[in-house]
Amino acid sequence: MKTKNVDVVVTKNGIGPVLAVSCKGMTGAFRNLTNRMEETIGECTNLHITYPAMVFGYLFVLRANRQAEAAAALLPSEHAEPARQLAANDIAVTSGGETVESIIRFHSALRELTGRRGIRDDVSRYEAVALGMVEAVGKDAGNVLAGFPPVDSPLRVEDFFQTMYLRYEERFLFGAPDLKSVTTRLEWDPDSPAFHAEPWQEPVRPQLDYEVRTAQST
Repeated sequence: MKTKNVDVVVTKNGIGPVLAVSCKGMTGAFRNLTNRMEETIGECTNLHITYPAMVFGYLFVLRANRQAEAAAALLPSEHAEPARQLAANDIAVTSGGETVESIIRFHSALRELTGRRGIRDDVSRYEAVALGMVEAVGKDAGNVLAGFPPVDSPLRVEDFFQTMYLRYEERFLFGAPDLKSVTTRLEWDPDSPAFHAEPWQEPVRPQLDYEVRTAQST
């Protein structure tokens, strides 16, 4: 048992931490991925023993280094710093587009750590786990690789927060209706000025890549 700093934590007055997300990442040396499992399991177990009702998620991001990228002869500009050469151990995607074996094994191991439903379930499982591979170069740089994990995998990034919110509502709203005044998730007022800015304000308004949760009219 030990204290732990977690990347994202939501707390409720009088209740304590109700939802948390641990974010980890790796840019290379993918053969060492399995070494991460001990700390991953330990973190989850430790926090679930301390806060058994807390909804805990694990988000792991990998750099999708491609074999073609490693083979390319890149000529840096005069003032650019020398780029680090990708070793064979740093390749995530082969020239044929397949994910390397070490990442497939890591994905299989993470599948065994997700899916906790109730507070009496295995404390070593997260409520949700997501594995994302991010494109490093080209026109898709910064985007999540669409082809891995497989479409039927529980580790798809697209499903991560929806699963977290569902477990939260099962536990802190439907399972504890007397706490609803404290635990109900916040919603935007659909009449908020944030959605109805004047045209001259358009350049300074953020372009959101998610759907805003607004209150339903009654």
